Amino acid sequence: MSKSFAVVGHPIEHSRSPELHHAFAQKTGLDIDYQKRLAPLDGFASNIKSFFASGGCGLNVTVPFKEQAFELCDVLTERAKIAKAVNTLWMENGLLHGDNTDGQGLVNAIQSLGWSLKNSKILILGAGGATRGVIYPLVQAGATHISIANRTIERAQQLVNDLKAHVTQAELSVLPLNDLNGDFNIIINATSASLSGEALCLPKTVHFEYAYEMAYGKVSSFLQQAEQRQVPTSDGFGMLVGQAIEAFYIWNGVKPELSDFLTLAPSH
Repeated sequence: MSKSFAVVGHPIEHSRSPELHHAFAQKTGLDIDYQKRLAPLDGFASNIKSFFASGGCGLNVTVPFKEQAFELCDVLTERAKIAKAVNTLWMENGLLHGDNTDGQGLVNAIQSLGWSLKNSKILILGAGGATRGVIYPLVQAGATHISIANRTIERAQQLVNDLKAHVTQAELSVLPLNDLNGDFNIIINATSASLSGEALCLPKTVHFEYAYEMAYGKVSSFLQQAEQRQVPTSDGFGMLVGQAIEAFYIWNGVKPELSDFLTLAPSH
């Protein structure tokens, strides 16, 4: 009898989670069934309730429901509490448990590239939910300085105020997005600019050794600018695989190797 899993979102057609989880199961010898679930924008709670009521084992949550999932959980992991968003759900002793594996997925992807996070100085572009979810895992992995650049400085400052008590071993600071400067080991684009096609300008006053784009499957102006500087780059496919592996591990107790699945990346 195969265990039943799904990813829930709106829209959901584009999701590659079923492909990834079935590939993990094949590699680890497990029998699972993993489907896509389209939830109505006003019907997320009832959608997940019916999934678990019918014997479902675990759910991944994608846009725009991660904050709602957080609110519905009875038990949260530390990283989910800090992220205030949940992308992985399961039932245990009749209680709905939630975790956020996005940040650890990013950390695993960066480490698999051979980029060191130990004592690193990182610049993150954007101050939305994606950034909130990755700061704690980046600091846990060794980052000592994280600067957050955003169009509205107040939003970046609010994020820093919310998180600094949780990451006392690192220094968090704020930069205006239109006035970037400084030296960084890694620059991470967590804005939606790549998805919307708008150009992000990386001025000569900002220097970096590596560039990571959270989005995947599209050519982004962010990565093009980094490549023009002959800087090693990566899009976010490794992060997608990494967060999926973490969820698979929570549900099944088996952790596939990230490097085995990076070949599944879409070609541009």
